[in-house]
Amino acid sequence: MEQLLVEGGTPLKGRVKVNSAKNASLPIMAAALLTPGDILLEGVPPLDDVKTMLSLLHHLGARTNFNPTTGDMKLTVPNLQDFTAPYELVGKMRASVLVMGPLLSRYGRARISQPGGCAIGLRPIDLHVKGMMALGADIVMGHGYIEARAKKLHGTRIYLDYPSVGATENTMMAAVLAEGTTVLENCAQEPEIVDLANFLSNLGARISGAGTSVIRIHGVEELRGGRHTVIPDRIEAGTYMLAAGITRGEVLLENVIADHLKPVLAKLEEAGVRIEERGDEGLLVSVPGEIRAVDVKTLPYPGFPTDLQPQFMALMATARGSSVITETVFENRFMHVPQLQRMGCNISIEGRSALIKGPASLTGATVKVPDLRAGAALILAGLAAAGSTWIREIHHVDRGYHEIVDKLGGLGARISRIKVGRSLTGTYAAGMRIKKAGENLA
Repeated sequence: MEQLLVEGGTPLKGRVKVNSAKNASLPIMAAALLTPGDILLEGVPPLDDVKTMLSLLHHLGARTNFNPTTGDMKLTVPNLQDFTAPYELVGKMRASVLVMGPLLSRYGRARISQPGGCAIGLRPIDLHVKGMMALGADIVMGHGYIEARAKKLHGTRIYLDYPSVGATENTMMAAVLAEGTTVLENCAQEPEIVDLANFLSNLGARISGAGTSVIRIHGVEELRGGRHTVIPDRIEAGTYMLAAGITRGEVLLENVIADHLKPVLAKLEEAGVRIEERGDEGLLVSVPGEIRAVDVKTLPYPGFPTDLQPQFMALMATARGSSVITETVFENRFMHVPQLQRMGCNISIEGRSALIKGPASLTGATVKVPDLRAGAALILAGLAAAGSTWIREIHHVDRGYHEIVDKLGGLGARISRIKVGRSLTGTYAAGMRIKKAGENLA
């Protein structure tokens, strides 16, 4: 078992390069099922979720080759070996459901286990299913699986009840090989949607309107192979910006697209963080004065991203004044609050809003990661806290942040991975007993 040990109190300084986006890589990998041609993806981050998607594609019949050092990934699916995405893979990662659209569109059949992933809300996949049904698929649900069949999908007009990213991606992929024209209304507008549409267009798909609320897909008979470079990860970029803010440091972020982060940049600047665009060099983030409390409401893109809400809450805990963070996307995305409270944060919750009173004097504690982005928030809090913070259940963090320990360490953070075991005398790390008096690490 591994834990993170964070010794706080050091302002971060230096340069950090942002990886390509996990949330763009996963649907693009799933889209490889749409063509028998060779696919070359560049800049894919070697995250646990990416490895899970690779395992799923390999199970379905894809020939895969991935160089985790360069990020180059080769995918070829000449023939399918299985139509089923099994529970042992889908249960690890919700994005696995994105193979439904490609399987149904190219092969006329898909059997998908109910998805898993972080327990941050219900996140039902009914919009995915409605999209497939609208295109002409027959759906049967039972025994934990969703089975979809269609001899041929047919283009139609589909209105999404909510601008779901996954439903937009899945339905768009299903529609590229359908007969006729599909019009998707009330679509998600995230940059990852645009990146998927650009990838599909490179393969011969006819898509217009990606990045707006209405996407039109003119079905084609087949797609060819191609290559694509995945966009930078705006959530990872935002996390390192907030790390610079919470430690009152100065960090230059490389490989970042500022336009993808407009609401985050606006709130950071409102809070007193200075953002300077340095052309091809990247974005320089610094803190010239005190951090001020600001209110934030999460919204679908182009609003403030829910995936940066926990990290922003950690920053607000160190700000002067009271701030309110309102979560409108996921109904259960405050699971990090009890862990932050253990570190001294003054946070109270009422419904979907959290009141944060600062500045809090953060102190190190033993905390447990409940989900991916909460893990990032706890790391940030640990960087700003006095003393040692032990962070457990860090496998969640590995799903979305590649080499976060090395990257933060390169900026001056005192952070390390520690292998923790058990003995008759208590918990120990690297051969040394580390249980503190009165502290329960069980």
